[in-house]
Amino acid sequence: MSFDPILAEIRFGCGLSPRHAPPRGAPEMLARLTGPDEAAARFPIEGFPEFRQRMVAAEAARRTRRQNRGTDLAEQARKERNRINQAARKAAARWLGMHLLRRAHARDGLRERLAAFWADHFTTRGKAGVIRRGTAPFVESAIRPHLSGRFADLLFAAVTHPMMLHYLDQANSMGPNSEKAGRMARPGGLNENLAREVLELHTLGADSPYAQADVRELAELFTGLTWQAEIGAKFRKDHAEPGAETVLGRSYGGDTPSMADIRAVLEDLAAHPATARHIARKLAVHFVSDTPSEALVGAMQAAYAESGGMLVRVYAAMLDHPDAWERRAPNVRQPVDFIGAALRALEVPPDAILALEERETQARLMHPLALMGQPWQQPDGPDGWPEADGDWITPQGVAARLQWAMAVPAVLRPDLPDPRGFVEVALGPGAPEAVHRAARAAENRWEGVGVVLASPAFQRM
Repeated sequence: MSFDPILAEIRFGCGLSPRHAPPRGAPEMLARLTGPDEAAARFPIEGFPEFRQRMVAAEAARRTRRQNRGTDLAEQARKERNRINQAARKAAARWLGMHLLRRAHARDGLRERLAAFWADHFTTRGKAGVIRRGTAPFVESAIRPHLSGRFADLLFAAVTHPMMLHYLDQANSMGPNSEKAGRMARPGGLNENLAREVLELHTLGADSPYAQADVRELAELFTGLTWQAEIGAKFRKDHAEPGAETVLGRSYGGDTPSMADIRAVLEDLAAHPATARHIARKLAVHFVSDTPSEALVGAMQAAYAESGGMLVRVYAAMLDHPDAWERRAPNVRQPVDFIGAALRALEVPPDAILALEERETQARLMHPLALMGQPWQQPDGPDGWPEADGDWITPQGVAARLQWAMAVPAVLRPDLPDPRGFVEVALGPGAPEAVHRAARAAENRWEGVGVVLASPAFQRM
């Protein structure tokens, strides 16, 4: 098998579009990926430095209320904190709309798919207050700038980000023999969450050659890594465990703990052969098949190793390999891929999404995603969303897709296209005859378009 423009848009992009012609080859796809981020500029989402100011304001209101309990000033501070939380919630709903508009209108759909893939690889969620809305700003600042660069740089940006430190409870991790522990009557403990996920999920993989001793030593090396709303991530030497730590047989740190020690261990983990294998296979599973060929994974792994972890070289190896274009057992579209592809095929105008009030976004986008099994940026754990097709094709999930396909497109685009022509717009010239027949038999446009979007062919990539 060789490069197929239609399959390229469906499998490696965000779906077919009546406006954008499919890419003519892998070099064109990679050139777009490494070029300007046009979709982010057109449909902006708040970056984390800006989002952090919301956290600073909320923390200031919290302090004011605590210091002035029982007074009018405390009540004003309570209302101000509620206002900040509400504004962040409304902004998060708007960011979902922006995310879907990027998928619907981007020329380089591969960039949008990769941003979602790496955001899932480095899953993080806020737990309470304003930071609950921080995932999209995290992706803007820590993930998107590094999509085509070195994996080591992406790894460092994601692992040391305030969102990750918050999510995996790293901020209060303290070396048992640190200066801070020595000054406390009841010192905080060592937290291994971040170290474990870095080894198991972010780099080497669950079946790789590391032991519990490596987890603990890496956790001790990570002590001192913390964050504050006012300044973001920082390194506190008084929290750091003194002395060197040994991870996978290599020593890091010493007399003066610093962020450089963390950079060094992450560089080495990124360069490890097990990481090359883990990243290659995970990409192949996500984009190609639940059971990718060993030849495809091996080619991507070799590209990773030979390039020093340059991600664009790994993507090139995937797109250049004949097994990437095999049509047997294609992956099921995850819910956000399904809705994004539907909006793209329908060419839903930006104003139809941008004009939605928060409650409308909830009803037409957020709530349906949750019913389909993928609540927006809320996976159950740090391992992110499942990849197996069976996790997405469930009775409730399929019913929710059908309900959305029949009800929402007509609201977002009242002038629906003729379903007879829409079949090839959405599925390409190889659309199954059964879908053509169903579209011709539909009694009206909304039903015909819904049949196309709910068809088994549209659910797969």
